[in-house]
Amino acid sequence: MPYETVESGVSPRSRVSETARRLADLSLAANEGDHLGAEVELLERLGVSRPTLRQAAKIVESDRLISVRKGQGGGFFATRPSAADVIRAPARYLRLNGATLMDVHVVTRLIATEAAALAAACKEDGLREALRAHRDALAAITGADDTPESTILQETRLARLLSEMSGNPAIGLFMEIGYTFGREEQSIRFYQQAEDRERSRVLQVQLCDAILAGDPEIARLLMARRTAMIVEWLTKES
Repeated sequence: MPYETVESGVSPRSRVSETARRLADLSLAANEGDHLGAEVELLERLGVSRPTLRQAAKIVESDRLISVRKGQGGGFFATRPSAADVIRAPARYLRLNGATLMDVHVVTRLIATEAAALAAACKEDGLREALRAHRDALAAITGADDTPESTILQETRLARLLSEMSGNPAIGLFMEIGYTFGREEQSIRFYQQAEDRERSRVLQVQLCDAILAGDPEIARLLMARRTAMIVEWLTKES
């Protein structure tokens, strides 16, 4: 068998690592959902043993770059990690190393301000319409719909919209890490007071209006006011 020759004289760990790298490369060269091959085909293509391929597949599958399906029509398929998959490790790293929400906010506030300015230059109709719908929904909130949970959800939706409108995937990644870290911080309780929720909504509506008007400087200013509001609350909590 070809794989018996290729694997001879190489440590098992090295074989698995190299095979995992090659599997990842195959996935990245394909489109999401593409069939990369059945197990027997990949054994021949990669020149490795079945145990090596299966160990390597577990590594690449944990990175969300392939999925392995059994049965008729099964095999190895190209997949892509979601933002949620990517952010778990850095959020956990920050928490294990003693980072506070203020530490994270010091970084993400700068990124958020840049995202707002870039979003103001976005010309994509679909994204602008989504932002307009978000703005109108905010302005219409009253009574029972006004809760801390709904306000946090609105903040997260806006952050994701601005990240997408910025056209910079790095902005989306780092803002998502910040929001994930914040959601997991149980000791901080935002938006418990109705006046705080109203203040947040007013600033969100004004920010949406500035972005829809294509004014990056006003968008920066309003985002800076929003982040200053968060700093004010974090300072009170500390």
